[in-house]
Amino acid sequence: MSGKPLHRAALCLLLVLLAGSAHAVEAIPARISQGELAVGRVDPAAEVRLGERRLRVDAEGRFVFAAGRDENGPLHLHIIGPEGDQTRHDIEVTPRQWRIERVTGVPQQTVTPDPAIAERIAREQARVVAARRRDDARSDFAVDFRWPTRGRISGVFGSQRVYNGTPRSPHSGLDVAAASGTPLYAPAAGLVTFAEPDLFLTGGTVLIDHGHGVSSVFLHLSRIDVEPGQRLEAGDVFGAVGATGRATGPHMHWGLNWFDLRLDPALLPGIREDLSERP
Repeated sequence: MSGKPLHRAALCLLLVLLAGSAHAVEAIPARISQGELAVGRVDPAAEVRLGERRLRVDAEGRFVFAAGRDENGPLHLHIIGPEGDQTRHDIEVTPRQWRIERVTGVPQQTVTPDPAIAERIAREQARVVAARRRDDARSDFAVDFRWPTRGRISGVFGSQRVYNGTPRSPHSGLDVAAASGTPLYAPAAGLVTFAEPDLFLTGGTVLIDHGHGVSSVFLHLSRIDVEPGQRLEAGDVFGAVGATGRATGPHMHWGLNWFDLRLDPALLPGIREDLSERP
């Protein structure tokens, strides 16, 4: 399922031909959902801003942006063409309904950690956050993503998590139940920017950067087969399913980020279509 560009019709793109240049074609989503990564297309020489943030534009004119879980919108895209002409696009954000998921049986110290453990958690998470700040020119995101492993979906993005009766932050990824040791395959090409076997909350943790601030993170791994700086192609094995860190059983946790925004892997092209075809 790889190789198809993200700006296809499935993203409901609004095509507009800009005056003055036969190559200045904009493909801008008219709306996106909460938790969705979106890809637009402009003249490669254009400048694109989302609010105050200037977005990277690749050699084919592609750029990415996203709406967080709690974004109400609209998002405001400003495009400055090569000749200085300016357009503004107001992107509607479609709200979603979020589940409440009650998780019991996790070690209580992972829910209400003592000060020393809380300090360790903060230190470890700061390293992951730092890895997500990359803004590489690679456009590895511009394909249909594939499943890292298949199985029963046991947790969905955005659901309110209640651990051992204590409400905590919303679930930040997509979970698939699988046996410990099940191989995990890169959902798209990218660069390994973080690989640690024993973080307190997330256990074995691997982050794969897909370019333009887009990254996948996998948690609770029982085995890690890669190291930072390693290049992966879609389908390469990078580790195995486990239950390390705060987990009640073996499963794949797949998180998606655009810089600091947590997003829903289920809305990625390739994954979305596969889910829509399931009975």
